Amino acid sequence: MASRPVNVWDLPLRLTHWSFAVLVFAMWYTAENSLWFWHTRLGVALFALVIFRIIWGFVGPPTARFSGFVRGPKAVLGYLRGKYPDDQRIGHNPLGALAVLALLGVMLVQTSMGLFAGDPYDGATGPLNSLVGVMTADQLTDWHADFLWVVLGMAGLHITAIGVYSMIKMDDLVGPMVTGTKEMKPPVEGIAGTPWPRAILALAIAAGLGVWIWLGAPPLG
Repeated sequence: MASRPVNVWDLPLRLTHWSFAVLVFAMWYTAENSLWFWHTRLGVALFALVIFRIIWGFVGPPTARFSGFVRGPKAVLGYLRGKYPDDQRIGHNPLGALAVLALLGVMLVQTSMGLFAGDPYDGATGPLNSLVGVMTADQLTDWHADFLWVVLGMAGLHITAIGVYSMIKMDDLVGPMVTGTKEMKPPVEGIAGTPWPRAILALAIAAGLGVWIWLGAPPLG
């Protein structure tokens, strides 16, 4: 049967995906060039974006939800043995799901450490630096600097895996993440429209958390 384009990735997920790529590069660039004014602000933005993606993993469309693509070790091994053909499903495969969780995890750890890191005497501090002691802040600063290479390494591994997969499987993964659609044969169906009310609410929660943290996490009420 002839293939036809089906919706695979919703717009909020695609925007989040590419924003991660831009922000991770920007975090490295601003750190390497001591652009702390931008580094701290972009760090909070990245933290808020990770929070949005986590929320979206519970309330977004099927291909965005963790329950829709995260599988156990048996499914991962089965996929490696060819038991889950990619032309019969949409969304992340069981192996790709591990990459999603790993990338979200390392970005969450990195940005969380950055919120507390820094030295108030040189003006480069995270918005929550005052909530921890000097020794704790110094330790987190060291970890934050070193862990950046873990984030960059994971990002590089992710890009390499996509390239290798595309060459071996002859399957374009980048295009659908840009357009949101992919050529699939029946009976595979795509996702429905984006649930915009939930997207707006998730974004509001993530952005509100980001603003609250940027203000130093003042007591509520």
